[in-house]
Amino acid sequence: MGKIIALVLGSLVLVIALFGISIGLYIRSTYNGLVEKSQAIDAQWAQVETQYQRRFDLIPNLVEATKGIFEQEKTVFGQLADARSRYSGATSPDQRAEAATQVESALARLLVIVENYPNLSSQKNVTQLMDELAGTENRISVERQRFNERVLVYNNTVKRFPSNMIASWFDYEQRAYFRAVSGADGAPKVQF
Repeated sequence: MGKIIALVLGSLVLVIALFGISIGLYIRSTYNGLVEKSQAIDAQWAQVETQYQRRFDLIPNLVEATKGIFEQEKTVFGQLADARSRYSGATSPDQRAEAATQVESALARLLVIVENYPNLSSQKNVTQLMDELAGTENRISVERQRFNERVLVYNNTVKRFPSNMIASWFDYEQRAYFRAVSGADGAPKVQF
């Protein structure tokens, strides 16, 4: 009888040990998954910022190419410079997204102005810069979409049971999606 009790206790200890190991492996796996997903979001945001930087590098060239032809549009140039410096001073992705949206708004006004000056838009360097800028805007859109996709995957992991418990233990919280600031959906108004 003593052998049976020892065998049962030994089996019980083995089952408990295997259960404990399984839970430990699950916690480790979930934690590492959260780390990887969080890092993927940060890396994707860096891609968005890379495209923003490309845009910021192109804008001064476009401004210089168009500046001499019409002086009356200095406000647009000022808005572009102001938005660019706000972006430089931004410390969070939300602040940078807001500053980038301000750049987009001022840039849209500049492009409307360029389109209203046929002799300006026919100049080769202006046309080339506008094409590069349009390509950059497309890249920004793609990178923002990829960023939001990564945030979705991460947020689903943070909210689903039982990984939500592990996320809360290690202070992993939901991440914010890229959202355009209010008013970004309206067309720019340019008056001559």
